[in-house]
Amino acid sequence: MEFLIPNAVRRSLRTLGAIAIIAGLSAASLAGDITGKVSGLRSAANVVVYIDAPGSAGVRAVMDQKKMTFIPHVLVVAKGTTVDFLNSDAVGHNVYWPSVGGNKGLANNLGTWPQGVKKSFTFNTPGVVPLLCNVHAEMAGYIFVAPGPYFALTNGSGDFVIKGVPPGHYTIKTWSEGGRPIVQQVDVTGGTTTVNLTAGR
Repeated sequence: MEFLIPNAVRRSLRTLGAIAIIAGLSAASLAGDITGKVSGLRSAANVVVYIDAPGSAGVRAVMDQKKMTFIPHVLVVAKGTTVDFLNSDAVGHNVYWPSVGGNKGLANNLGTWPQGVKKSFTFNTPGVVPLLCNVHAEMAGYIFVAPGPYFALTNGSGDFVIKGVPPGHYTIKTWSEGGRPIVQQVDVTGGTTTVNLTAGR
């Protein structure tokens, strides 16, 4: 049976749809960028900077093993992202992690596989994931699982940009290999917000 929708109702539905689209566009237009610099750590490079706020996950990310090295050394993903682990070397590699966010109950061993093969894993718990290879003890890398999509990785000078952050009051945090975390409050109101994150504050 086919139901007929009165024209007045159709017009109302179209109006509500237009309002929802405009509201979404307005919220997106108010989103801002957080830029800044991290200093006071042993190394300014590869510092994870993120805001403690949820959001949609990325679809996929890649961690490769090439020339006996995890590439990239530090990979940042949002909670819920699937990571594809590759092996680009002519030797077999293994991937395992002893914990996620310090929780040893979340340890996992993906096994060992040859060149050209990949294995995948979806990370649903925020925190640092130290990566190791039990075939090559010298290999080490990190995945940092952020609570949402608002994160960045510093360059060699400690500079970073977190793009598209919705307006609001947030806690901005850092993680780095062997470095103390930095925690600071930040307000985003659209446009560009600049923060300086210094260890030891």
